[in-house]
Amino acid sequence: MRATVIHAPHDIRVQEVPDPTIQQPTDVVLRVLRACICGSDLWAYRGEAARQPGQRIGHEFIGIVEEAGPEVSGFARGDLVVAPFVWSDGTCEYCAEGLTTSCPQGGFWGSVGSDGGQGEAVRVPFADGTLVKLPAAAASDDRLLTALLALSDVLGTGHHAAIGAGVKPGSTVAVVGDGAVGLCGVMAAKRLGAERIIALGRHQVRTDIARTFGATDVVAERGEAAVAAVRELTGGAGAHAVIEAVGTEESMRTAVGITRDGGSIGYVGVPHGSGTGLDLSVMFDRNIALRGGVAPVRTYIPELLPDVLAGTIDPSPVFDLTIGLNEVPVGYKAMDQRTALKVLIKP
Repeated sequence: MRATVIHAPHDIRVQEVPDPTIQQPTDVVLRVLRACICGSDLWAYRGEAARQPGQRIGHEFIGIVEEAGPEVSGFARGDLVVAPFVWSDGTCEYCAEGLTTSCPQGGFWGSVGSDGGQGEAVRVPFADGTLVKLPAAAASDDRLLTALLALSDVLGTGHHAAIGAGVKPGSTVAVVGDGAVGLCGVMAAKRLGAERIIALGRHQVRTDIARTFGATDVVAERGEAAVAAVRELTGGAGAHAVIEAVGTEESMRTAVGITRDGGSIGYVGVPHGSGTGLDLSVMFDRNIALRGGVAPVRTYIPELLPDVLAGTIDPSPVFDLTIGLNEVPVGYKAMDQRTALKVLIKP
């Protein structure tokens, strides 16, 4: 089969690899219908996150079950399913608590020895604990299938940030970052009842999507200028809840600067580049809470799925470029150069 493989920074290739097979009785093998490129994939592409030459890549996909192991009870050949970006056994204490990303038997697609989502097929460990079944009819609805793909990562990650930030009905929310996760954070804040949502971003195409998703204000400035702008919009107080969806030192400093005293920051931007540079004394003095991390997307899918199916929320606009599997290197280049927001792959 064909799959995307990373050999070195800026060296992404689509090449023939062995077909996945059932290795454990709890496995299934999926034929991938839709996949995509994530902003976090770019850190490996740029050399900011280490990868072994020849390692698979990609962690967001929807597919059809081709084969199920003898101990799989919840899925059968022909089922349409979505896979969260981490597999998990569904039985451990962490899974029971909803923190599926800490499952001792869990793992990330594209890690050494595992399949990546940007390929024709994937072996899924612990299928019953990992996958979520989708209505079969969705396979013939292109827009809906694209919206459902967001459940594999960005929609649940934006939701995790909003939960961590303590978004409540009537609250004022600020979102740092205009990538797909930040935009889904805007959508999540709106869904949770935020009254005012301030999107920080300087790319009009993206901030237009933010407004569609529920943003009431847009701040194009960065750094101290952004802090001043948000403070002005909020009468000097800042936002009750702040979503940090970038992961740099500057973005976290901005997040702290625009949070009102007693507010909270939900952070989901994958840390990269320089250190966090957080002055904890500032957060201590102002009673600012900080929660977030790797989103346990598998826990959130059952909650978010009905709204996507009903069209109450539609994250599909974050996918602004569609390519075939052989064009994946072009997709990485487009996202790296910011000519694409999020690339959809149709194998």
